[in-house]
Amino acid sequence: MKIPAIGRNDPCPCGSGRKYKKCCLIVEKPGATSNGAAGVVSAELRQALAARQFGSFEEVQTFVAHHAQERNQKPLDEFHGLSPEQMYHMLHLPFTSPELVRFPEVLNTRPTAPILTLFELRVDAIGEQGLKPTAKGNLPQKFCRKAALVYWGEENYRENTRVGGINREENFFDLHVTRTVAELTGLIRKYKGRFILGRDCHRMLAGEGMAAIYPQLLRTYIEQFNWGYRDGYPELHFIQSAFLFTLYMLMRYGDTWQPHKFYEDCFLRAFPMVLDEIPEHPFFNPEEEVRNCYTWRTLVHFVGFFGLADVAPVSDERFCHEYRVKGLPLLHEAAQFNIPG
Repeated sequence: MKIPAIGRNDPCPCGSGRKYKKCCLIVEKPGATSNGAAGVVSAELRQALAARQFGSFEEVQTFVAHHAQERNQKPLDEFHGLSPEQMYHMLHLPFTSPELVRFPEVLNTRPTAPILTLFELRVDAIGEQGLKPTAKGNLPQKFCRKAALVYWGEENYRENTRVGGINREENFFDLHVTRTVAELTGLIRKYKGRFILGRDCHRMLAGEGMAAIYPQLLRTYIEQFNWGYRDGYPELHFIQSAFLFTLYMLMRYGDTWQPHKFYEDCFLRAFPMVLDEIPEHPFFNPEEEVRNCYTWRTLVHFVGFFGLADVAPVSDERFCHEYRVKGLPLLHEAAQFNIPG
């Protein structure tokens, strides 16, 4: 598949995430530096331009467009064998690029994932009569505490509530996120002052069950839920936009345990321009901020929470921030890649 003619304000086909006019369309000034895939393309482009004579700026633009189109088809080491064209589709058309990956609407087996554990607990609590919210419209305290005990187990429950108990929904944030995503999906809603199951939720529970519900939750979390809501890091929406690249990395390397820094390195090597989006911070440099944000949002709160990978702390220390990561079978069911691993 070929990318349509590139406009100045279109995303650059090199996969950098920048607009075309601010990436491969420009010829960098002397002394400027460029990193990653975009840098490779720019260096090649400068060499190609230096070897030719042009009669007008329009000829330069046409040549640059043709050069980018040819370069689009070549795999890049920074993208682990993906071409810029494939990366373009991963970043901007992840759910409409079946030549790269398919997201089945119904899975072949019943999935298991932390988010599904919490979703099922809420479904059971709602039942046929519905579940009455608090005066502020949140889940009742009694249910939140019961769900946390089931989700964490007795020992972890005592540890996690040692400093502060679960007095409201936001004190058990995984549950709060599950509720938010389920309501964005339309699987659960409020009606006449009670939480009830949506019509589609009833239909799916009576049919394929969680094998149909899981893909709905997954897509909503990716497309509608703001991952930055779960932390205090800078916005960095690009981390969320690059979710499919992370799944591709897990598909390639997730058969064995990898330190979380391995995936951080893959992300930064492919998209070094993300460092430019970080505002100055008194305690962390841009790379530390991006690495921490990426691990927290993508590894812990996405692939781990959705059961796509096992993201395990390397020690039992309460505030351990070192993880090891290994893909789980659900990854290959939920995201069916057509790219050789």
